[in-house]
Amino acid sequence: MTVPTKAGVTEVNIEVKQSATGMQGFHSKADFWGQSTLWMLIVMSFVPPIYFSFILGYHPGWGAIIGGLIGYAAFIGIMWFLEPITYYPVLGKSGTYIAFLTGNIANMCLPCSAAAQESIGAEPGTKKAEIAGTLGIAVASLTNIVIIIAVVLGGSYILTIIPQSVQNALQFILPAIYGGVLGQFALKKPLYGLVAFVIGMAVLFAPIFSLIKIVLCVAITIAVVLFIEKSKGSVSE
Repeated sequence: MTVPTKAGVTEVNIEVKQSATGMQGFHSKADFWGQSTLWMLIVMSFVPPIYFSFILGYHPGWGAIIGGLIGYAAFIGIMWFLEPITYYPVLGKSGTYIAFLTGNIANMCLPCSAAAQESIGAEPGTKKAEIAGTLGIAVASLTNIVIIIAVVLGGSYILTIIPQSVQNALQFILPAIYGGVLGQFALKKPLYGLVAFVIGMAVLFAPIFSLIKIVLCVAITIAVVLFIEKSKGSVSE
């Protein structure tokens, strides 16, 4: 058994402090640029309706605007609060900023973040995983922008040459992505994969409000996994 020397302990402490300082600087820059770009996007989102309403004179009236906002918020508003909490453990702070800026979180950002973490063997929730996930989301977002530009310019023509059977199969893309992500993590922890699958099926067919099914499934799965981990710890003690 090797006992570390005082100098060795000091060197390790210095490396830990440098790592912590580096991540703090990374997070502070992520906060600055993430919040700045999101606020810019929010302001720019108001430009078209303001232009159409007050420049071109197509204002629909405040009653219609407020009524539409209330109706939409009542239907989807809960996801404004639950989605950041649900996705944050996999995306990390910087990845969350990019994902909510570019969109396509569930069908692009989340799988790409998980794939990047998997490719280098990073454990979710660690600093290594956050950096890898952020790079994965960034590359995916840039690729998505290029593809969107190509589709916008030639989308109508592309749809005319795609067979109808292929177009019908596109509706299965999102379930396939979720299945792939589940399988990716289930290979590491088969028991937890089985737990997630059973809970997902139970929540899917349960007579509850559809908008909270994903969040409820994630919350229950996390609670059950934590319970299993605590049970293992108490048994080993």
